[in-house]
Amino acid sequence: MKKLPYALRGQLVLGSASPRRRELLAVLGIPYSVRTSDADESAPEVLNDVETVRYVARLKAEALVPELSHGEVLLTADTEVWFEGRRFGKPRDLDHAVEMLQTLRGQTHKVITAVCATDGHQWSQAESIAEVTFHRVDDAFIRYYVETFQPLDKAGAYGAQEWFGQLAIERIHGTFDNVKGLPLDTVVEVLGPWLENA
Repeated sequence: MKKLPYALRGQLVLGSASPRRRELLAVLGIPYSVRTSDADESAPEVLNDVETVRYVARLKAEALVPELSHGEVLLTADTEVWFEGRRFGKPRDLDHAVEMLQTLRGQTHKVITAVCATDGHQWSQAESIAEVTFHRVDDAFIRYYVETFQPLDKAGAYGAQEWFGQLAIERIHGTFDNVKGLPLDTVVEVLGPWLENA
């Protein structure tokens, strides 16, 4: 692997159990460990879409800050699907997943990922927004995906990197990494206070 143009001052901790985020973060070549919590992902209803995602990403970080050791830098993220002012989080069950995808088909929705980094004293946060347009897929297409891939751990009930995303997404205006759950350009931005030239 080629040497990166920057290095992290400290040890990076990814506060997420998501295999997609682990896979994406590994691309940066910065060694990291994983730590997870059962942080509440609810947010006040008065918040708008970006404010909601920022709020939840920070909640996830605050839940893990007490476990940080000196020299560790924590990275958390929250990804949400928004359509017509509604927050499409993780579906409750398979029927709810079908309902979500039926609502989103043939439409353009927003995928917002907020990324938060902290060493327990200094905080850095930013977000990435993508617009995703679905083809007008039929009910059989949706049910096959939901029953086969069971996307209950994904905001909006779909994974852009999976069968549904590959065939149902007509176009993405924004970064694909954001839609997968961790925009690496935003990660580098929020880690800025702890990065130095290698």
